[in-house]
Amino acid sequence: MSEQANKDIDIIHAMKDASVLVVGDIMLDRFVYGKVERISPESPVPVLSVTRENIMLGGAGNTLSNLVNLGCKGRVLSITGNDEQGRILKELVRKIGVDNADIIEFKDRKTIVKTRFLAGHQQLLRTDFERVQPICVEAMKILLNRAQDILPDVKVMILSDYGKGLLTPEFIKLLIDLAHKHNVFVLVDPKGKDYSIYSGADIVTPNKKELSEATRGIAVNNDDEVVKAADYLIENSGIKAVIATRSQDGMSVIQGGGCDPVHIRSASDIEVFDVSGAGDTVIATIAASIAAGGDLIKAASIANVAGSIVVAKVGTAPIRAEELLETLKHHDPQADIVQKGKSKRPNIDRVRQAPVLNWQEAREEVQRWRARGFKIGFTNGCFDILHYGHVTYLNDARRKCDRLIVGLNSDFSVKLLKGDDRPVHDENSRARVLSALGSVDMVVLFGAKTHGDDNTACALLEQLMPDIYFKGGDYKVDQIPEAPTVARGGGVVDVMPVYDGHSTTSSIEKMRV
Repeated sequence: MSEQANKDIDIIHAMKDASVLVVGDIMLDRFVYGKVERISPESPVPVLSVTRENIMLGGAGNTLSNLVNLGCKGRVLSITGNDEQGRILKELVRKIGVDNADIIEFKDRKTIVKTRFLAGHQQLLRTDFERVQPICVEAMKILLNRAQDILPDVKVMILSDYGKGLLTPEFIKLLIDLAHKHNVFVLVDPKGKDYSIYSGADIVTPNKKELSEATRGIAVNNDDEVVKAADYLIENSGIKAVIATRSQDGMSVIQGGGCDPVHIRSASDIEVFDVSGAGDTVIATIAASIAAGGDLIKAASIANVAGSIVVAKVGTAPIRAEELLETLKHHDPQADIVQKGKSKRPNIDRVRQAPVLNWQEAREEVQRWRARGFKIGFTNGCFDILHYGHVTYLNDARRKCDRLIVGLNSDFSVKLLKGDDRPVHDENSRARVLSALGSVDMVVLFGAKTHGDDNTACALLEQLMPDIYFKGGDYKVDQIPEAPTVARGGGVVDVMPVYDGHSTTSSIEKMRV
């Protein structure tokens, strides 16, 4: 690993001591899932028979989630309505470990809720429950007083502008002036065409479309055109720097004061599943990197790698410090920076490996998979010495679903099941081997922690609620202890055949001969 790569990793580790404030339009993203089996007799529209729903943080809340998952000390300043949706939103913020006291309720506001109705993989309809109106002077004064209290304790402030009325031009100016008074770096995720309202900001992060719209239609199809548009923006809007996100072309960093522009390429081997929320990931990573001591170019190059990771996920999945660290161990972001006369895109070493997640992380990922209409499968076992029977079984299970989760018995759990001489391999080793299999999309540890505890996968299944529970062996469904839990969650049990002559016990016996 290069010295430069080690410095980038040091920045990721330093994020745990970094404080970042997000000010912006926070909202709820609601996903309603069901089945369509008939057309309404009242009008020619499908009838959605609802089976479940999920709610997660959206808007500025997604930026906050990314900061928290990077390990930062995230703060948030926003508004909600004095309604049930607002209370749900504040509880979600609390659950990710962030103080929600600075999300202020106002009786004249409605909490913003975006609801997506899905049947299988198909989104039928989206409804936006919102009332777009500028905040009143009284509300602005309350929020500004809160900002006055928060800013001395943070290093970076993100203005997450979704154009819903919180970040009025007057409020933006007061916030930027106040941040600079406390030597706080200001980043803006912009909205609209008039960027002069962000005058004084250290960085704005428009995408290509936004950059063109904000510069009266200047073309942004190549490096030179992007630089021209960004220079225009800096000169006419009073912004200090532009980091333009350019999809498959990476991003460009253009600073005023005669600095040379820097273009950072995305890897050419990225498999893009979903770009939803990628902008939130990029600005959160830039903010976290700067708060952790990185300079602008280093922050942008690390954010470029983070963006490359999240577009390979499903839904608005936040970046996690662990996966960013793992990627940086095999990839030097400095190699992405285009030198004069060179334009080759780098390849990120993206060896296929499923994540090993805790229960909360797993639940969040399952919610995002469901948002895409994926059929989720689950199986569990000790998988002590991986053999042909295991691999074939997992491959067969994966063919019957879109995503396969493996619940892995912890070391203590295996001892309870198999005896004191097991497992042969510890839980971390077993988890990493399973995660490298192409059929496996997630690994989650479970099992009893003390004698007498429940040693089944029931509690984990209650959290994840898979569509299919796979069980290998000669069982009837009523003999499987997890079956009632699966049924309560709306799933089905699929008893899979065993593969004679292949077992961990027989493998151990052979080694002892």
